[in-house]
Amino acid sequence: MTHPMPLPTAAALLCAFLAGCAQTTPDLRVGGNDPHDMQLMPAGKATCLATSASQNSQGAAATNAVRRNAGLPPVQPDPVLARVAAQHACDMAGRGRMTHTGSKTSGPGPRVKAAGYAPTVTAENIAAGPFSQDRVLAEWNASGGHRANILIPQVRDYGIGQAIGPDGKTRFWAAVYAAPK
Repeated sequence: MTHPMPLPTAAALLCAFLAGCAQTTPDLRVGGNDPHDMQLMPAGKATCLATSASQNSQGAAATNAVRRNAGLPPVQPDPVLARVAAQHACDMAGRGRMTHTGSKTSGPGPRVKAAGYAPTVTAENIAAGPFSQDRVLAEWNASGGHRANILIPQVRDYGIGQAIGPDGKTRFWAAVYAAPK
């Protein structure tokens, strides 16, 4: 049996989203091996959204601006990775939980492989809050831990996805970065 927990404030959500805030916010972690595993709201019906080619291209362009400034090659928007990201965002939203661990997978690598993409490297950024795509990309680009994933030199492909949580307001985001074999 699960026990209800108090839901985090908007400030806690923002700090939970950004790296380095955990020491000043309540401990929202719910266990497991994912230090980013946070129950943000009760589970319920999520609104799952497909990523358009335009949204995926815009995300790749924002990612490439950061990579270009670091002297790294660009990423290409990949529809398989966008689908994997959207499915994970939907899974998180339905559970009301921001986590790299999926309902049926331990992380982004197994999700990418199950979709038929054979990676040599995978990484994932996640977020939850009242964020537009432009805002979430800007936050990831400004956050050290998220930026580290963006700047993995081997990464060649990119996909982004979002879903709306049961509260009808909170957007759950996932971006997947990978390189094929």
